[in-house]
Amino acid sequence: MNTLLYQIVDYITKVHNDLLTLNDAYEANFTDKQLHFLVIGCVGMAMIFVIHPIFKFLANHGAVLTISWIYVFTLIVLMTFAIEIGQKITHTGVMDFNDIVFGVWGFMLMFAIFALIRFILKGIAKLFRR
Repeated sequence: MNTLLYQIVDYITKVHNDLLTLNDAYEANFTDKQLHFLVIGCVGMAMIFVIHPIFKFLANHGAVLTISWIYVFTLIVLMTFAIEIGQKITHTGVMDFNDIVFGVWGFMLMFAIFALIRFILKGIAKLFRR
């Protein structure tokens, strides 16, 4: 887990330093806060341009539950990372990547059971409507 987090931090640091180098090379004189504003804003908009059409397609094809699953899955991943990082910082537990994996798999299994039960109930309801 530590190795993964350090690799992520190293990559972010490299990108950050590259942006600062470009900022200095072109004498743009953006502050660190302005660069964060611009970069995160651009990354967020790029994600919107990719994700919005996918979600719109899913919504138009009756897959709103899929959209909910994607949203909750994203939150679960973020939450489990936050818990593990919090344990590392506060020394209230051991930061372990497997804890994240097992937590995410727990959600996926419970959702699969929910989806199966929902599928069965919808099938039964469809039979009674005929």
